[in-house]
Amino acid sequence: MSNLVGGVGREVRDFERGARYKPSWQRKHLRPRIFSRPGRPDPGGGQIGQQAPTAKGGGRIEIIRSEGEGELARTFGALWWSGLAAGISIGFSVVSQAMLTASLAGLPGATIISNLGYSVGFLIVILSRQQLFTENTLTAVLPVIASREWRWFGVLGRLWTIVLVANLVGCLLFSAFLVYSDALTPEISKAVREIGEHLMANAPGQMFVKGVVAGWLIAALVWMLPSAEGTEIFVITLITYLIALGGFTHVVAGSAEALYMWLAGQETFAHVVRGFFLANPRR
Repeated sequence: MSNLVGGVGREVRDFERGARYKPSWQRKHLRPRIFSRPGRPDPGGGQIGQQAPTAKGGGRIEIIRSEGEGELARTFGALWWSGLAAGISIGFSVVSQAMLTASLAGLPGATIISNLGYSVGFLIVILSRQQLFTENTLTAVLPVIASREWRWFGVLGRLWTIVLVANLVGCLLFSAFLVYSDALTPEISKAVREIGEHLMANAPGQMFVKGVVAGWLIAALVWMLPSAEGTEIFVITLITYLIALGGFTHVVAGSAEALYMWLAGQETFAHVVRGFFLANPRR
C-alpha cells in the first residue's frame, strides 16, 4: 500500500506544486498521470498532458476527478494534519451559531438568522482547502471508479480512514477547549448546549435520515463549486445554511456538538456513540 501511494505521489508532484494553493474549480493545469500506464489511454478520455477542461466547457466531472486524484496522492502526514485542522475549524460552525443565538435571544426570527452561523466552519474548511471527510466522499470516488482496478479501493479506504479519524480528533480537541477553557460567555455556552440538546434529541432513525439529506446537500455542493467561480462564498453559505435550517445532521460538524455534550457532562459517552455516531451515515 505504501509503495502504491508513494508511486502515486511521485506521479502527481507537478500537480501538487502547481495547484497546492488553488481551489479545484480554479485549476487549469495538466492532469496528473495517476491512473495511466504505458499502452493505456487516459481514463478521462483525452491525451496525457492535455489541459483539464473547465466547468463551463462541460468538464465538471474531469475537474472533480482531478481533485480526487490529488487527494489520493497525499501522504499520511498531509492528510492527517489537514484533517485535524478541518475538525477544529468545523467547530466554529457550532460556536458561530451559538454566538448569534445568544446575541439575538428573544428577537423575532432569531433562529432563522442564527442558523447562518452554521456556515462559518464550512467556509473556513472549504476555502482554505482543509481535508473534510464528507467533501472527499465524492471527489476521491470518481478517479477510483475510472481506474477500474481493485487495488485503488484500498487507497480510497486509506484516505477516508485517515481523514475521518483526524476530523473527529480535531472536533474532540475543539470541544475540550470550549468546555475546559472558559473561553465562552455563560450565554454562549448555554446556546451551545441547546444546540447539542437539539441534536441529541433525534431518535436513531431520524439521525440517519437527516444524515442522508445532509450528505446529499454536501455532494451537491461539491458538484456546484466548479461552476461557481466568483460566487463560492455564496454557494457554500447557501447549501450549508439549508443543513442548519432543516435541522439535518452532518457527521463531522455534529461530532463537535455531540462530543461537547459528553465532555460537558450532558450526555453519556455510550449515548453519544449509539445515538449519533452509529446512527449517522458517513456522508
